[in-house]
Amino acid sequence: MSTPQTPYAPEDGWRRLDPRTVLVTALVVAGVVAGAAVPATLGLARWLGLPGAVLWALAAAVGIIGVAAGADRVRWHRTRYRIGAERVDLHTGLLLVKRRSLARERIRTVDLTANLLLRLLGLVTVRIGTGEHGGDSTLELDPVTRAEGERLRLLLLERATTPQPGEHRDGELATLDPRWIRYAPVSFVAPMLGGAAVGAVMQISEWVGAQGEVIAWVGDRFQETPLLWVIVTLVAAALAAGVVGALGLWIEMWWNYRLEREPGGTIRVRRGLFTSRSISVEEARLRGVDLVEPLGVRLVGAARLDAITTGLAQDNESKNADHNTVLPAVPRPLADSVAAAILREEATPTGAPLTRHPRAARGRRLRWSLAAALAPVLVLTLLGALLTPVLLWIALGCAVVFLPLAVALALDAYRNLGHALSGRYLVTRSGTLRRSTAALERAGVIGWTVKQSYFQRRAGLLTLTATTAAGGGAYSAYDTDAAEGLTFAAEAVPGLLEPFLERDVRPGP
Repeated sequence: MSTPQTPYAPEDGWRRLDPRTVLVTALVVAGVVAGAAVPATLGLARWLGLPGAVLWALAAAVGIIGVAAGADRVRWHRTRYRIGAERVDLHTGLLLVKRRSLARERIRTVDLTANLLLRLLGLVTVRIGTGEHGGDSTLELDPVTRAEGERLRLLLLERATTPQPGEHRDGELATLDPRWIRYAPVSFVAPMLGGAAVGAVMQISEWVGAQGEVIAWVGDRFQETPLLWVIVTLVAAALAAGVVGALGLWIEMWWNYRLEREPGGTIRVRRGLFTSRSISVEEARLRGVDLVEPLGVRLVGAARLDAITTGLAQDNESKNADHNTVLPAVPRPLADSVAAAILREEATPTGAPLTRHPRAARGRRLRWSLAAALAPVLVLTLLGALLTPVLLWIALGCAVVFLPLAVALALDAYRNLGHALSGRYLVTRSGTLRRSTAALERAGVIGWTVKQSYFQRRAGLLTLTATTAAGGGAYSAYDTDAAEGLTFAAEAVPGLLEPFLERDVRPGP
């Protein structure tokens, strides 16, 4: 089928990026320059006067924008890509020419991303990846038209389909429910954003030379307030700012969310308010799911769902982009049902009954947790005895707060331990601040690592780690009973561990 020729689609099969990339670069640089021009102009006005400072700032802005747009025009002119029958080629560079090529059979992901400016212009950034480590495993086309991006995604992910077990339909698996936003404030993101907000206020006030005034203003507001209430009020204000930030971040990341299975065996996630993202997971590369429950989210009965898959987000830029998350924090029953639908199972492996671990595992957690809580208390006690009694009172306060908390977390960590076999999957669960229930396809296990420390050996425990090419690469069952754990590993992947096992053979009568 012939395609209409355009100035950036040459007849020899090589194509160029969309020429509006120059406009995008100019507008982005103009926004950055405008933000920097205001303080620069105010600074220059002290020596040149306001009119002279404005003229110098305008001249510098025009020069910077012109240089950036010109450089991007050269990049556009020197960048070409081609989709061949067996390879995808990308040539770019002026002084340092790069010629990169990926075999189509190794391509695992084709992700489309578009910030607000690209969306307004009908453009997207296409990232083509093989899932291997390093930047050389990913080709980036920035930008192309949305129609071209969709064409590339469908073309490069096209595979000879193989029948999948189960009867789950193609089409929509989950779509956004605005009520899910209630789980955003209970995540660890809220206090982190609150702390970042306080740090930003102090840093900006220092830049403009007003940090002293800010501290004095806060001091005046709480001049007659006891110190304890001052701390409580400031922490509450920071948490409130963090909650607002967490709500805004959730809306930006998950608005317009849609999870679907496309014909041909591809799981696709689309989401984003200002920056739209389209992430595709080849179903043949899916090795399981990970049900993740951070403590705050778990306390309100919710969980999020991550995909355990090969060839997803392994390059340096994508590692921290939540590319493996296929479902945000939602009610736990819904997360289980979506996991079953993704895996084409009638009952989700993440809900399978788990084998409890021995009580010796509880003792290990209590000892480690109490040791971590007592360490700062002992240090403060020693320093208080040598320096000032104030540190003794601080040590007492830390002991009153941290010791019960350490015991509670240790007991919760023990209750969360478990493992099981559920059909085609082995299931492991662990964690307290971040509880993880991983359902890993048994056929995806490529090895076992058995660890047993001196203290574990005395307690009759060991840690089993299933290694795989998917997801995090390793999924562990911590502190299992030694005999039961080895039997579990041997049954999970028959033939893999047997050559290393010594079984008791009792003579007959």
